[in-house]
Amino acid sequence: MKALAEKNNLMINVIVKTAIIYFFAMFAMRLMGKRQAGELQPFELVIAVMIADVASTPMNSSGVPITFGIVPIIMLLLLHNLISFVTMKSEKARAFISGRPSIIIHKGVINEKELKKLNYNFSDLFEQLRTKNVMSIGDVHYAVLETNGELSVMLKPQKRNLTPEDMNLNPQNPGFCYDVILDGKLKKENLETLGFRENDLRAFLLSKNIKEFKDVLVATSDETGSVFIQDYGGNQTTGNMKSG
Repeated sequence: MKALAEKNNLMINVIVKTAIIYFFAMFAMRLMGKRQAGELQPFELVIAVMIADVASTPMNSSGVPITFGIVPIIMLLLLHNLISFVTMKSEKARAFISGRPSIIIHKGVINEKELKKLNYNFSDLFEQLRTKNVMSIGDVHYAVLETNGELSVMLKPQKRNLTPEDMNLNPQNPGFCYDVILDGKLKKENLETLGFRENDLRAFLLSKNIKEFKDVLVATSDETGSVFIQDYGGNQTTGNMKSG
């Protein structure tokens, strides 16, 4: 019985430490900013990996105090903030720590020397171009490999999408699009931000034979009143709250 009690206490200890370190590590990552993993600078990626490593130490060893995980995370977070401050204030430090963007296609010509310098092969280049919906390298005017590994692409003028400006048009700016109903629940704050009232949306729904908010899976609207709706049956409808 005593051995069983000790095992239970050990398990509870591990569970509690795991929960505490998990939330603490999540808080630390949150303080590092909202970048996605693929957008991290090299030093940020190193710190993120180290946080994951040091956080696991107290969880893997029951005899290791929880502070052995928390204190290193705090130090790494302070180090991250220090490096971020230095790179923000000094261009030389930023170039040394994060590197510089590299032009790998210049005026349609592939810079082979830069590719070799970066250990960046043609398969990598073609793959990243495809993620930008560019199927032919011959369509590219400029391609820049950013410091976070992302590829920025400028197409040749004759390959770019036609814009309203090209046609001397001045379309109305719809503004930002908000979700106004999500999973059957009204997002009243978003609706008011757009300058509309609950009655405006309800009247629009009735015009589309939708009686209740709870019948709507998702509904979005912009500042012009343009609405997109999908119900739980997969049926979709669009319209404008101003015109019905």
